[in-house]
This record gives sequence, structure tokens and C-alpha cells, in this order.
Amino acid sequence: MEQLVKRAKRHDKEAFEDLMQGQAQNMYKTAKAILRNDEDVLDAMQETALTCWEKIGTLKQERFFKTWMTRILINHCNEICRQRKYTVSGETVPERGAQEDGFINMEWEDFLNGLDRKHRTVVILYYVQGFKTREVAEILKVNESTVRSRLAAAREKMELLYERGGAAGSRRFGRRA
Repeated sequence: MEQLVKRAKRHDKEAFEDLMQGQAQNMYKTAKAILRNDEDVLDAMQETALTCWEKIGTLKQERFFKTWMTRILINHCNEICRQRKYTVSGETVPERGAQEDGFINMEWEDFLNGLDRKHRTVVILYYVQGFKTREVAEILKVNESTVRSRLAAAREKMELLYERGGAAGSRRFGRRA
């Protein structure tokens, strides 16, 4: 990935496209956890790609591309949420698309929907994207202890959901710091 980033920094469009294509699934999962709406997710991903292309020269170390890009994505997602607050009133029902893994994805989605946005974002970055707590803290611009406490609170909430039958999962979410 670092070689692609170096080439992209020299404005090699093909390298940049390969780089973004490689991150598309992670970007989608992160944005979906925050926005819950496919149209907004795609908007955030598009804006993120554009911002990354325009500002890739400001990236100091190639190895931090994924962290840098994820921070940009979350900022765009938060901006969409702020805009939506002004244009949409009342509650929105989260979308549930038909997915290949059906039941498992619905189950995971049920757990995630039981969390508020700040906890859902931390869970996605930590468990799905595989960032360490230090990296999550850097992306979200919060203290690492805040990330750990949000993860702990999210695990407790997910466990309660499981015990109450809110989602039919069989796995407990362990700690990994």
C-alpha cells in the first residue's frame, strides 16, 4: 500500500484509484455505521475520495494513509449528519438491504443499531477496521481512555441486547487493547 501512496502523491491517477478501491469496503462499513443511509454513505465516500486526491500531498507518512483517509471520511460523515439535522425532522428508520450473509449481517446490524453514533463508530473502527485504540483515538481526535470507555460501554450495551433477545448473536465481544 505504501508504494501506491507514494505514486498517488505524485498524482498518478491509476495508483490513487487502486488505493481507494482497496479501501472501498472499509470506507463503506465505517460510513454506513455512522450514516445508516446508502445515499449518504456514497456521498461521504465520494467526498472523501475527492478530498484525499486534493490533499494527498499533505500526508506526511505513507504508512498512515488508512488512518488519514478514515479521519477525512468520518469528518465528511459528521458534516452530512449536521446537514441532515437541519433538513430532516423526526426519526428515520434504518435501511436494511438484502445481503448475502443475510441473518448474520442482520444480527450484526441489530447490535449496531442498538448503539448511538459515537459508540457505533468506535466499534466499527476497532472491530471491523482493526484499528488499535490509539489509532481510533487519533482518528476521532479524542483521548485513548475515551475510546476504551466507549468500547466497554458498547460491549455492555451489546451484551444486554443479546441477553434480552435484541439480536440473536452467540458471540461475546472481548477486549483487545
